[in-house]
Formats: sequence, structure tokens, C-alpha cells
Amino acid sequence: MRSAGELQAVTFGLGAETFAVPVALVREILDWSETFRIPNGPDYLMGLTDLRGEGITTIDLRLRLGLPHVAPTPSTRILVVDVPVDGRTLVLGLVVDRVLEVSTFDCRHIGDAPDIGIRWPSRYIAGVVKRAEGFVVLVDVAQIFSSADTAALVAAA
Repeated sequence: MRSAGELQAVTFGLGAETFAVPVALVREILDWSETFRIPNGPDYLMGLTDLRGEGITTIDLRLRLGLPHVAPTPSTRILVVDVPVDGRTLVLGLVVDRVLEVSTFDCRHIGDAPDIGIRWPSRYIAGVVKRAEGFVVLVDVAQIFSSADTAALVAAA
């Protein structure tokens, strides 16, 4: 169990799974648009998305989590998030299948990530919340990108 308080998070879907990131990390949510391709990057690096004249490094979160790629749909969105990595903030666009809502979670009901029975390394998961319609996985965006990943993303951008 966690400490008392509440966590506001943006919930989003990847396939049948529901994930969330803290609202405090989300800059904005964009409609899907093609990215400017960057050659020789990691497979999950889609390219750059134009955000009012600034190039935002955009990744396919499905591929980064080991899920299969799917073609964009009218529901596909880009979550622009601040990722705290190695003492600085990296601005990334995370391509997700759909954005669901802003939810408030009671921190006392956020459980630890299970060590087995999940597709992703448990270090990627900040916690799990049980809701009537299933589980919500709280993503630890800083853990998804190692120092090597960060270096590759910065170099590509």
C-alpha cells in the first residue's frame, strides 16, 4: 500500500490494456499525425512531431513495451510528456491507441507491480490499480527509457 493522498493520471489504451501516466507529466494530447522519419534510430523511434515549430521526439509506446505495431486509427493520439531522466527532462511524444480520461486514484489503493505474470519488466510499472472494469497499470516513464535509450533518442533528435 502507498501513502494517503490522490494521484491524478491520464489513462490511455494500448490494445485491451489500460495504462496511466501522472497528469503532472503530460504537457498535452495531440491528434495523430505522420512524423518526420529519423533513420538509424531504435525500432520504436517513429521520428519527430511538429509542436508549434519544435520537433518532439516521438515513439511508438506499443513497440517500446514489446507489443506488436498497429496502424493508426482515428482514435490514435500522441501524449506529449516530460520524462525525468538522468537529472534532466526529456520531452517525448508517446503514440497510444486511444486516450480515455483523466482519473483520480486513491494512493492507498495503488498496489506494487507484480513480479510475474506480466508482459513488461516490472521496473516499467509504478503501480497497479484495480477498478470495476479491470486493472490500470501506472507507467513509470522514466524507467522505460534507460540511459542508453536516452542517449540514442537525443542523438537521433
